[in-house]
Amino acid sequence: MPLTFRKSFRILPGVRLNINRKSWSVTTGGKNGPRRTVSSTGRRTTSMDLPGPFGYRRTSTARKRNKD
Repeated sequence: MPLTFRKSFRILPGVRLNINRKSWSVTTGGKNGPRRTVSSTGRRTTSMDLPGPFGYRRTSTARKRNKD
């Protein structure tokens, strides 16, 4: 069974710093509305809880630039 590490710190009301083994991320927003997460790996996620057992999540990754 592999071990995992994840820790979350509240910096300000509505702002959290999340740390795991490979990266860190900052999440803004709260329970009543959309949350936005930006990761050190370039991943950006917008998520929101919907009524009942439903939810919405959209994730995008940063595009790599060519060094020309």
